Amino acid sequence: MTGLEATTVMVEVSLSRGVLFHLTGLPDNAVRESHDRLVAALQNTGFKFPVADITVNMAPADLRKEGSGYDLPLAVGVLAASGSVRADRLGGYMMIGELGLDGRLQPVRGALPIAIKARADKFRGLIVPRQNVREAAVVNNLDVYGMDNLTDVVAFLNGTAQYSPTVVDTRAEFYARQDDFEFDFADVRGQQGVKRALEVAAAGGHNLIMIGPPGSGKSMMAKRLPSILPPLSLAESLETTQIYSVAGKLSRDTSLISQRPFRSPHHTISPVALVGGGTSPQPGEISLAHNGVLFCDELPEFNRSVLEVMRQPLEDRRITISRSKYSVEYPCSFMFVASMNPCPCGYYGDPTHRCVCSPGQIQRYMNKISGPLLDRIDIQVEITPVPFDDISRAAPGEPSADIRRRVVAARALQEQRYRPHPGVHCNAQMTERMIHQYAEPAAEGIELLRMAMKRLSLSARAYNRILKVARTIADLDGSESVGTAHLAEAIGYRNLDRGDWAERGA
Repeated sequence: MTGLEATTVMVEVSLSRGVLFHLTGLPDNAVRESHDRLVAALQNTGFKFPVADITVNMAPADLRKEGSGYDLPLAVGVLAASGSVRADRLGGYMMIGELGLDGRLQPVRGALPIAIKARADKFRGLIVPRQNVREAAVVNNLDVYGMDNLTDVVAFLNGTAQYSPTVVDTRAEFYARQDDFEFDFADVRGQQGVKRALEVAAAGGHNLIMIGPPGSGKSMMAKRLPSILPPLSLAESLETTQIYSVAGKLSRDTSLISQRPFRSPHHTISPVALVGGGTSPQPGEISLAHNGVLFCDELPEFNRSVLEVMRQPLEDRRITISRSKYSVEYPCSFMFVASMNPCPCGYYGDPTHRCVCSPGQIQRYMNKISGPLLDRIDIQVEITPVPFDDISRAAPGEPSADIRRRVVAARALQEQRYRPHPGVHCNAQMTERMIHQYAEPAAEGIELLRMAMKRLSLSARAYNRILKVARTIADLDGSESVGTAHLAEAIGYRNLDRGDWAERGA
């Protein structure tokens, strides 16, 4: 595996007089250790490990081989060279799997991209451990066999036992799980303004930050955001599933991921864990959130270096990781959602608790988030706790399904609008030229913006963000043009850009 791409490795085995075992082709330690696993697995399953000088080459020899997934083809190659497996049956099958000492096959990472490669290389079939068979069987026009142990693989290759390829009704399973959400906005009482902001963010693909005291419901509402996002398409699901397959995070009964991912890393996360990489490159949290939501709770508590590495992926929606020994690229098109307290004590602006922080302390706390990162967040909304009496009297909230219908309708308008612009699918992805083309308000709207920027001391970077959000609000209303009401609501979502934010009523 290199990123999300698989490369076919040919295992060649030659026997000659002697007693040594030679393994060539740039294997890492995990591959070198396969010799001991092979000897034990063959002996414990009734096969004889050949007493000979065994030379194994893994071609292409200049490509570094990593991981334990080569155990199965190595074992089959040795058995074929010694005459225990019919060599004429090997050419049509690709195989991968780790061997236990008792000959059982253990799951490996990347079964889905490997299956895609097997089909592209026109192999007749793919043999994988039983635990990986459902994810690999997603690929059509390829026979995928899930095996439990080495004995089953040898019997299949020799033709002494018949096994049927696994067939997965991908579409039926995919659509059956799309609406099965654990969290629903119907459980949220009150907070109408914040729910509206989340609806706007979902409709336009906008990044969002919620600022409020502890217990105001920031995390609770963020967890419900995937339930109002547009359903995953099959193409999006396949790409997301590939990432989870490479990362080894697919459960055994999963064939395709049917809901948008929601990732919520702890604030102690390292930059490598966030963006990906490592000694053996793996996708990071931003790639695991691809086509979904990355939620950072208590944003100022994250290390500043961690936050800064997100700036480029937020714009490019892809991350390239270059090291001395490799260079890989992962997709990372995600909605960035964050929450934070308004001050170190957490109660600035809370009507029920007194804030003990000075304006200087509040400003230093806010400065933990850099301007360039804040510039990439379109919607900034303040949130206050709902009093208990209001919670007890409030009716259940609007179900997520109803909100989702409005979001899907708005996204459909955007897909139609941006069809002439490849790579742009929602309002949040608009370039500056497209903003002037599709979101330019009338004269009264321009005047409203001018007054707002002057009276609220809004920064210049807020201008384009306001227009993008206003375009989304207009789409939710089904309006072709951006009106003053849409602009007024969008202006209300730029709280942190106000010049007097840290001085108000501390």
